[in-house]
Amino acid sequence: MEIWQSIVEGLKAMSLVELTGVVFGILGVWLAAKPSVWTWPASLVSVGMYVLVFYDARLYADMGLNVFYVITSLYGWYVWLYGGKHHTERKVGRTTAKELSVLLVLGALFTLGLGYFLDNYTDADLSYTDSATTAVSLIGYWMMAKKQLENWIVWLVVDVVYVGVYTYKELYLTSFLYIVFLALCVQGYRNWKKEIAQQQQKVVA
Repeated sequence: MEIWQSIVEGLKAMSLVELTGVVFGILGVWLAAKPSVWTWPASLVSVGMYVLVFYDARLYADMGLNVFYVITSLYGWYVWLYGGKHHTERKVGRTTAKELSVLLVLGALFTLGLGYFLDNYTDADLSYTDSATTAVSLIGYWMMAKKQLENWIVWLVVDVVYVGVYTYKELYLTSFLYIVFLALCVQGYRNWKKEIAQQQQKVVA
């Protein structure tokens, strides 16, 4: 009951910018779970709004993350349309062990470096937590842009943390948004895995 009261209070206090980010954020992840290339224009609107939201909340790593999302959304849009063989639509694939290892090492280094900088040279709140979720989100978004199945597992992990962070920062509707994202992650993983299975059946046939 208290959670719902907090969400209602958050709705009353939230700005039009955050509301726009929430609506298009849900739409973008829902389209990604299908998967539909229209996820990228919807996501562009959402991440653009959250650049402003996180700047106001002093979550600078998340603000920078969403700037990166703007760039990566344009890249993902192109890859999904023309990243397949002979510049055709890209199919759902998997992340190789080597690529995953490189991403994890880069993510750890990024977390330590950015966390130290934010903790010592800015007034950022939750410096290392913010940096860690930023690093993992960078990995997840990159994997989604390349249409790799495992991106949904990455998002499941980081979204759980985000729910706690945004509740702490009293961004209640954004916290609720990430609860919705958790459900969409499960659906997205199932849909993408099913698509891979269908592709394999076509190859065998």
